[in-house]
Amino acid sequence: MVGFYCVFNAVTNAGPIQCFIIFTVLLCLRKHKTLALVKDNRPIGGICFRMFPTQNFTEIVFCAVSSNEQVKGYGTHLMNHLKDYHIQHGVLNFLTYADEFAIGYFKKQGFSKEITLARTDYHGYIKEYEGATLMHCILNPKIQYTEFSSVIKKQKEIVKKLVQKRQDEIKKIYPGLTCFKEGVRQIPVESIPGVDETGWKPPTKARGVESVDREKLSVQLKNILTQVKNHASAWPFMKAVEVSEAPDYYEYIKYPMDLKTMTDRLKAGYYSTKKLFAADMLRVFKNCRTYNAPDTEYYRCANTMERYFLSKIKEVG
Repeated sequence: MVGFYCVFNAVTNAGPIQCFIIFTVLLCLRKHKTLALVKDNRPIGGICFRMFPTQNFTEIVFCAVSSNEQVKGYGTHLMNHLKDYHIQHGVLNFLTYADEFAIGYFKKQGFSKEITLARTDYHGYIKEYEGATLMHCILNPKIQYTEFSSVIKKQKEIVKKLVQKRQDEIKKIYPGLTCFKEGVRQIPVESIPGVDETGWKPPTKARGVESVDREKLSVQLKNILTQVKNHASAWPFMKAVEVSEAPDYYEYIKYPMDLKTMTDRLKAGYYSTKKLFAADMLRVFKNCRTYNAPDTEYYRCANTMERYFLSKIKEVG
């Protein structure tokens, strides 16, 4: 059983750690206090400290854990209890001189080599040690340090459950983007299928201008798409190719596209740039030429529609 006590009297039958406690208690019985870690009725670690309430800091004089009990988290437990004790007493700063072997431990406990406490607050109070590094730790009065690990663990579990719940609600697999194969270098985040469903929103400052631009773009693209669909040679591209009509079509065409799919994407706000819109449209004609022979009506329709589309897209810049 592990217990934490403030020790103010000597310990008999002293071992190494007991000697440490005896030394620190007897050395400065009236000025210093020692927090001891007791396991199975024997002390295995401790922290000797001196409080300066008027200066709002405490000097940590010694900190030690028995060698055969290290790397078990006892040092952190000691420090957490010490932090809670000081918060209860309204002292929110720790200072200590750490040797090269202790710097790593103190960093893990929230200490830093950057001293933000005013030098006038501690100069002349804390004893300086040659060859050691002065380190500072600021306590947060809103944190209960002895419960900190369990709180973080519980928060992680809650976040994990919330993420899982959200994933279950919007679980949907979208096809990969193909626009980059057509030379598009980048696209806005909100144009990626599925992003809107996650609740992501563009930065507040950009929304006003962006909404106006996207509304104008949507009108332009809708007009072009309507003109393309109304063209006499657009009939082969109005909807997705059915397997019953071309059984091996999807063996050759890995990224199919058609005017109906583009219409649906336009309604959903997928096309955030003209390049993205053009990439899908040109893929429609490219797929047609890939699958059909040059002497077919389909091939000629693809060439005719591509020229027509390019002329229309140039009209809007």
